[in-house]
Amino acid sequence: MLYAGFMSAAPPPVPASQDPVQPQELPQLGIDPDEPCLRADAARNRARLLEAAALLVAERGADSITMEEVAAAARVGKGTVFRRFGDRTGLLTALLDHSEKKFQAAFLTGPPPLGPGAPPAERLRAFGLAMLRRSAEELELQLAAEPEAGRRFTSPPRRVLRHHVTLLLREAVPDADCEVLAHTLMAQLDPALIHHLIRQCGMPPERLESAWLDLVDRVTGPAPAH
Repeated sequence: MLYAGFMSAAPPPVPASQDPVQPQELPQLGIDPDEPCLRADAARNRARLLEAAALLVAERGADSITMEEVAAAARVGKGTVFRRFGDRTGLLTALLDHSEKKFQAAFLTGPPPLGPGAPPAERLRAFGLAMLRRSAEELELQLAAEPEAGRRFTSPPRRVLRHHVTLLLREAVPDADCEVLAHTLMAQLDPALIHHLIRQCGMPPERLESAWLDLVDRVTGPAPAH
């Protein structure tokens, strides 16, 4: 099952005390332990299929691609696609899972400012910019994989991202209600909102990026004098 490792562990509770919080990090999402190790040729075919599917989704949208088209674009037999992913839903799920793992590796173990080694506010800025750019590139795929209303805030990928933001907020503004504040920040990075603002309102992506930087600065900046 995707994200099985993360689902088995609940996020740590918000600290009751106001003492400074030491930096923490999340466990990385891993490969399903039930999935056998792929042979080298099978791994290459899988990578080619995911790359071909990503290009087709970016060009035409997730709703319009077929398994046959993905096989042709990757130059493999149609049976290879069905054996590896089962059906179209399995292919799209694997594509999004692949993207999620790459992004999580970047903010957990990659170089700063997105990864460890930069101040928490700077990491928050970099995180939002990376999320916005990733969503702009994968918007059709992310919209197609959008969880239903009852799972929107509990799906494992959303929990991983929100929990990471919560940890950074606890370092940057330990006196704030960081759990609720993380929901507020993540709302600005929602794929449906990005689609609305860019595709329906015609806003340039740079405007969303500037708004994110402004929001983080206001949230993590010094409290106004009374």
